[in-house]
Amino acid sequence: MSSPTDHPLSSGTEAPAPVLCERDGGVATVTFNRPDAMNALDTPTKTALLAILQELAADPGVRCVVLTGSGRAFCVGQDLREHITLLGARDESLWRTVPEHYNPIVELLATMNKPVIAALNGVAAGAGAAFAFAADLRIAADTAGVNLAFAAIALSCDSGSSWSLPRLVGVARAKELLLMPRTVDAQEALQLGLVTQVVPAAELAAAVAALAGRLAAGPTLAYGSIRNAVAFGSAAPLSDALAREAEYMAFTGATADHQAAVAAFLAKEKPTFTGR
Repeated sequence: MSSPTDHPLSSGTEAPAPVLCERDGGVATVTFNRPDAMNALDTPTKTALLAILQELAADPGVRCVVLTGSGRAFCVGQDLREHITLLGARDESLWRTVPEHYNPIVELLATMNKPVIAALNGVAAGAGAAFAFAADLRIAADTAGVNLAFAAIALSCDSGSSWSLPRLVGVARAKELLLMPRTVDAQEALQLGLVTQVVPAAELAAAVAALAGRLAAGPTLAYGSIRNAVAFGSAAPLSDALAREAEYMAFTGATADHQAAVAAFLAKEKPTFTGR
């Protein structure tokens, strides 16, 4: 799938799309494609990412989404060159970008009805780190790192980091990482719970492909219901969490995948899931 935001250069050629999307069976891999800028998030990049995620979330043929970066970074967050220009011009779009771009991007990553993997090929900073936290699983190259860089430029945190980070590492450690930002290397990130797995950089693509393939072959709607039940239950009273679980159980109980799983169990066979 091509990106919706190709822009012509002055030479008459077309600039590379800032976000790429490739599909392989049920797996869609979304790649930040501004390697020279360490995949910083300028407006075209955020617009393209949001459009792609909206399309993938609505497509039942996509059963697992992988988010990764090109070059030596995953994503370093807001493009500060663009930010400075907009700040100097007092351009109101600078502050609209959180509700118009960052918030819906994070909501899609965290709630689409299919699993999401963040493949950290390099540093993930600011909003880039928060995007990774919104995923279900984070596989990091051993050369990757995480930096909650917001306070370093005298800004509050965004992109759901105030919600996701305490759930991953606890309130006290979340405050430490936000108030005193530093680059957390891959091994420490694993120890803290910021990432799920660390692999040698040369093995990242294969490890992500294996995991994504496994998830894409699984019961997609059950995965989506589980991720949303966990998100809801982490902040809800017990009675509300139980009620939501009942709703998701009724929903998944009516799926073709559940019927296939029960039939396969009785036949002592391995089920084949279709994501429906």
